Order: sequence, then structure tokens, then C-alpha cells
Amino acid sequence: MKKLSNISDNSQEKRLILSLLGCITLLFLVSLNVGNINLDVFNGLKDIFNADTSIDTLVIYEIRLPRTLLALVIGASLGLSGAALQGMIRNPLAEPGIIGVSSSAALGAVITFYFGLSAVFPLALPLGGIIGALLAVAFLHALTAHNNSMLTLILAGVAVSSLAAALTSLALNLAPNPYASLEIFFWLMGSLSDRSFTHVWLILPPTLFGWWLMLGTRRDLNVLSLGEDTARSLGVQLQQLNKRIILGVALAVGAAVSVSGGIGFVGLVVPHLLRRYVGYQPGRLLISSALGGALLLLVADITVRLLSTQQELKIGVLTALLGAPFFLHLILKSKREWAP
Repeated sequence: MKKLSNISDNSQEKRLILSLLGCITLLFLVSLNVGNINLDVFNGLKDIFNADTSIDTLVIYEIRLPRTLLALVIGASLGLSGAALQGMIRNPLAEPGIIGVSSSAALGAVITFYFGLSAVFPLALPLGGIIGALLAVAFLHALTAHNNSMLTLILAGVAVSSLAAALTSLALNLAPNPYASLEIFFWLMGSLSDRSFTHVWLILPPTLFGWWLMLGTRRDLNVLSLGEDTARSLGVQLQQLNKRIILGVALAVGAAVSVSGGIGFVGLVVPHLLRRYVGYQPGRLLISSALGGALLLLVADITVRLLSTQQELKIGVLTALLGAPFFLHLILKSKREWAP
């Protein structure tokens, strides 16, 4: 019976992955077609492959294609990171912001705004975000070096996140002029507009390495779901597992936030929606959550471009409007389950 159950779960997981890939492919083409200028997407892509220059190729290659690819990469990072953290902490309410990586990456990027480095050197913005995320991990490791309990990790993450948020507010408060404050404020809302292939190539190395670290924990996460004592008896090195996931989250989410700004709740919502389709096994949830995160952020980015507003709605605002009620729903659901 157990073997039949595993075959059924594997079949269901494969159908889920194929469905997500199909939706992503369809929306990828839709995203290339959405904008203020009507284009022939297929001819534009054909011209790109043939190295021909036209208005269609310029708009697609310089504006729409980088934005679409960043939505997929960043969404996948957020979804995968959320699933990995939820499996590590064994709590469906966990998400990347819990260890302070998102806020620290945002602080690193804000510092480049504050000192004007982003205007002099455009790549300073994503580099600052990545450095901020890595410093957060180093600080987190120092705080938990002699105590690896999950409670200590969460409290240390809250401390790092609070410190980063306070320093970001200080930068806003002391900004040299109102225009600098406004620029920082709007960037923190999260957006994928005005991004180029330079940003794509810059975040790919740390992102791919972060993905590799997290995806390599699939078996251990499945074993860990049985309990820490059982996991230890089966040879899982919990300390090494935690470090691998935390570093992977730092690299992937830090790179994402450094380019897009603050985009929340993707890592919380996606794993919860897909968990039932993978037999509630945290290790098997990782790939599906990466694809689900990519799909969700691509849908959100298309939506903000289609909405008829005087100024384009920030994608971080849209995900927060959708994610905050969902988070409240999860809290109330958990409260009912915990009630005697």
C-alpha cells in the first residue's frame, strides 16, 4: 500500500510540475505582449534569433524580456526559499523575511541610494543588496554560533530584521533631499520596471548557487519532517542542514531584493497552496514552490501593467495586498487547530 501511495504521489507531483510549466510558458508569451506598444511577439523573437534589428526586437529585448525573466527568477527564488524555510523550521508561517535577509538586502541597496553610489555606478544598487544579505547571514551565524536551537535562530533573525529596518528608516529620515527620500521610498515598494539584462546577468550567479544549496536538502527535509530525533538517528546533520538552507536563502533572496526591492508574501503563499499536491512532504515541495513562485510573480507583474492607473502600481504593493489577508487567514486557522 505504501508503494502504491508513493507512486500516486509521484504521479500527482509530475502533473503539478507539468501544469505549472505549461502556465509559465503561456504567461511568458503574454508578458512579452503586454505593454503600451502593440508588437508582433513571434516576429520579434524570430528577429532576435536571426540578429535582425527592428522596433519589435528593441522593445522586446531591451524592456520586456529582461522584466519577464527577472519575474521568473525572482519569483522562483522567493517560492523556493519560503518552502525551504518552512521545511527547516517545520512551520507553515515561515518566510524569507524571518531571518532578516530581505530587510538587510534592502538596507544594502538603500545605502547606495543614500550616498549617491547608484547614480554614479548603476550596478552599485544590486551589489549593495547582495552584500547586505551576506552580511546579515554572517551576523546571524555569529549570534547563533554557540546555540543552534530553532528559537535562537528565529530570535536572531528578528533582531537582524529589526536592526536593518531601523537603519533603513534612519537613512530615509536623514536623506540629503526630499527627492532622495522619495526615490528610496518608491524603490522599497518593489518593482520590475526599468530593468535590463545587466541585472539579469548580475543576479544569476548568486541565485543559481542559492538554488543549488536549497535543492540539495530535499531528502534531509523529508526526514526532518519526522522529528529531529528521528532525523539524527537517520544520519541527518541538522547544523549543516540549517546552514545550507540559510546561506541558500541569503544568496537567492538577497540577489532578488537587490534588484526588485521589497516583494513580500510570495514565499509564504505559494508553498501553502501547493503542499497538498506533493503529499505534504517538504523536500518534494521545493521544485513545485519554485515554479509556483515564478508563476505568481509573473501574474502579478502582468497585472500591474494591465491596471489602468496614472502611475504603475508597484508589484510589492500588489503582493502585500493579496498576501496580508492570506497570512491572517493562516494565523486564524492555526489558532483554531491549536485551541484545546
